[in-house]
Amino acid sequence: MIGRFRVVRQFLRRPLGLTSAVFLVLVIISVALAKLIAPYDPLAQDYSAVLATPNAAHPLGTDQLGRDVLSRLLYGGQVTLIGILEAVVVAVVVGIILGLIAGYLGGPLDTVLSRLTELVMAIPGIVVLLMTYALTGNNAHAGMFVLGVLSVPTIYRVTRGAAAAVRGETFISASRVVGIGRGAIMVRHVLPNVWGPIIVNTAVLAAVTLGIQGGLNYLALGVNPPAPSWGGMVSEAQSSLLQQPWLMVPSGLTIALTIVAFLLIADALRDATDTRSDIPSSAPRQAVVEDSTAPSAAPEGALLAVDRLRVAFNGVRVVQDVRFSVAPGETIGIVGESGSGKTVTASAILDSLDAGASVTGCVWFQGVDLLHAPAHHRRAARGSGIAYISQDPMVALDPSFTVAGQLGELVARHHGLRGAARQRRVLELLDQVGLPDPAGTARRYPHQLSGGMAQRVSIACALAGNPKVLIADEPTTALDVTIQGEILDLLRRLRDDTGMAIVIITHDLGVIADIADRVVVMYAGEVVEQAAVEAVFASPGHPYTRALLAANPIASERGKPLMAIPGTVPRPGSWPTGCHFAVRCPFATEACSAAPIRLEPVANSEDHESRCIRIDEVLRSSRKEVVS
Repeated sequence: MIGRFRVVRQFLRRPLGLTSAVFLVLVIISVALAKLIAPYDPLAQDYSAVLATPNAAHPLGTDQLGRDVLSRLLYGGQVTLIGILEAVVVAVVVGIILGLIAGYLGGPLDTVLSRLTELVMAIPGIVVLLMTYALTGNNAHAGMFVLGVLSVPTIYRVTRGAAAAVRGETFISASRVVGIGRGAIMVRHVLPNVWGPIIVNTAVLAAVTLGIQGGLNYLALGVNPPAPSWGGMVSEAQSSLLQQPWLMVPSGLTIALTIVAFLLIADALRDATDTRSDIPSSAPRQAVVEDSTAPSAAPEGALLAVDRLRVAFNGVRVVQDVRFSVAPGETIGIVGESGSGKTVTASAILDSLDAGASVTGCVWFQGVDLLHAPAHHRRAARGSGIAYISQDPMVALDPSFTVAGQLGELVARHHGLRGAARQRRVLELLDQVGLPDPAGTARRYPHQLSGGMAQRVSIACALAGNPKVLIADEPTTALDVTIQGEILDLLRRLRDDTGMAIVIITHDLGVIADIADRVVVMYAGEVVEQAAVEAVFASPGHPYTRALLAANPIASERGKPLMAIPGTVPRPGSWPTGCHFAVRCPFATEACSAAPIRLEPVANSEDHESRCIRIDEVLRSSRKEVVS
């Protein structure tokens, strides 16, 4: 759900929207207080001041009967704004209710409601409104109610589309599983997640309603002269246009400015409710700030190197000073609890973060710094240079297309193959990832695949561009132990056969021990330790790494309680000044929280680093445990 305060904050950053909102508020207040601030009775006539231009007695002049224009404008606004409110409330309330029901429940009810709204859209609205005013004796409230009903499809279609998209989310399924009723789910879980487009379209609908109502009042529908209304004042001004052109300005300009204000507010709300709106829309997809201290060349022998990588969202840093490298044919594992910044780091490398992300540092790939390279270099590196395997293959695969269709599209994109050549390459890739029946698998849709098969297809998609680096984000998380082993064997074989480097992200230290050559341990957005796998398992140099190893169920002793790390990973924006792990660390002292801590060599080793000022104590404690 979009945070309310974030939306308000983003809206206030848009001058046109804020100015329009202030103008509209002033208009509403002025109209509401018409009895207090209007200088005259709106029906009072003064034949000694007919068609007067603005003066001290009449700030906006007078009309053809000597009535004060300002007073009529204020009182006329009550008719206009109340009418807009009535029509918009009817359209929004009915549209949201029907849209939620159709979008969430779907099925035949969705079909019936959609056909009914299409029928309403096909009805000539002006004919219905004319009939309404004729049958109700020119009743303004009845007319606005009918206009609201005619506007229901506008809100219904937006709500239905947004609700249909949300109903498939995991948190909706979880709500159903725990027994929450349909009505409660729609109100508490679906509606808060679709407010954004509804609010925007409501503002647009208000502008359209004002235009329609002004036209009706111009024809004396919904208001009985001499009672004032903005549209009626335009009609009166037109009849005296040759004698006094000024008379058209107050009412016409008020209507125009109010409509523009509604539209500008809608535009600002659209940007404010967009989760990518934290930077100007003209900015690049990732806002990259030049780092004057960045090295001028990639580390020698590294295929992929990350140096001083920092990522922030809305000014809140979520990853800082991440540094590691991987050589051709090497596998490194990135491990840490949820919230440590592992996936954000991978997304920054792939240039796949939202536009609101601010990324600094360097990502060297084959000697090119991707973060500071032109956009076409970054696009070219994705897929054919650096490929990605997501932790959930069912999310990565499109349910609307067969395996052959999706894999064939990637083959065509990277190699330009068509026809039989593309089909052969698809089957080669499916065979390469160990699927026993490539031709049969190619004809299937994702929902017809088992978890292990779907993961292998996802790996085949990643291999379609012959990448040099493969980033695997928890590729075995949702699989059983047997399939996990098969997937790890597959990755190992692909690495040995192709020479590509692998960056594997996982929570499982067993996976790290099985496949990785080196390990990078992350905690609360930082790399806290990195070294060869053997060194980390034998002599962890950071208390967090030591705690992760101790909490591994496989390493626990039978009959003894399973070790657990107290507390949780601190949220971005509330990180401690010094060591981020200090509040959970048994080795922590006051010095640990005094200042930021650098990565330092462990036991004078160039290949083993730890972000800890008490490395020696940690190592001694680890050795004592090994001896005991």
